[in-house]
Amino acid sequence: MDYFVNPDSVVRRIWGKADTVLFIFAGSAAEFALNKAVDWLYFTGKLPADPLGRLFSTVEYARRIIFAERAAAEQAIDTIAGIHAAVEAKRGMRIPDWAYRDVLFMLTAYSIRVFEAIERPLTAAEKAEIVDVFYRLGRRMGISEVPATYAAWQLAREAHLKNDLVVSAYTTDLYRQYRRHLGALRYELVLQAQRFVVPGRVRALLGLGRWSWLPLALPLYRPTQHLALGRWARTSLMPARYRAQILALDQAPALGLGRPVGA
Repeated sequence: MDYFVNPDSVVRRIWGKADTVLFIFAGSAAEFALNKAVDWLYFTGKLPADPLGRLFSTVEYARRIIFAERAAAEQAIDTIAGIHAAVEAKRGMRIPDWAYRDVLFMLTAYSIRVFEAIERPLTAAEKAEIVDVFYRLGRRMGISEVPATYAAWQLAREAHLKNDLVVSAYTTDLYRQYRRHLGALRYELVLQAQRFVVPGRVRALLGLGRWSWLPLALPLYRPTQHLALGRWARTSLMPARYRAQILALDQAPALGLGRPVGA
């Protein structure tokens, strides 16, 4: 059977485990708030109304593509492109290719950073494999200038962090929405996760600070992650209505598709 991502790929290991996906979620939430194209995510009004749901939907889209047979994955990618084309038609302008690239960079970067932070160092071949998956996703969407190799991706990622992130009124509002939807305690836990996984440039722009106690807590958590206590810890990170979605992150995703951020 032909899959978009090989069944024994490290990409499936990364995106098939709730622990890594939740950290990817936290890092992505930080960078979404700094993206220069975040106004597109506000255009329909759905992101500020339900930022956690929109981010979960984007994560779930990525997971379903990663675990799908090639034809189903390509159909899902085409669906994403079609949804964004409809948003472009409503606004009367195109989403720039660099905005799409920024999202691909983010998914690639946090796949690498999170796995290395909580599991083990990746090999050069594994990093190249992660880059290739998101390169092929971008190519299918018709996005220009997506780096095809890890070396090229590193250069493009550094340029993105330096030039394409900005603190704006959207940044402030999105973090306000995160706090409102999470509550004070869960919001602080997400900030701890962000301090742990986001690069220095992102920490500095958001004023997150450098120190996180999560590296101290992870050795205590790991022995419980497959037990009821570990499941409770994971599901407690988000409001109760997301409990089923969090538990499902440890399983191969179903074929049905939700809607990505901004749609």
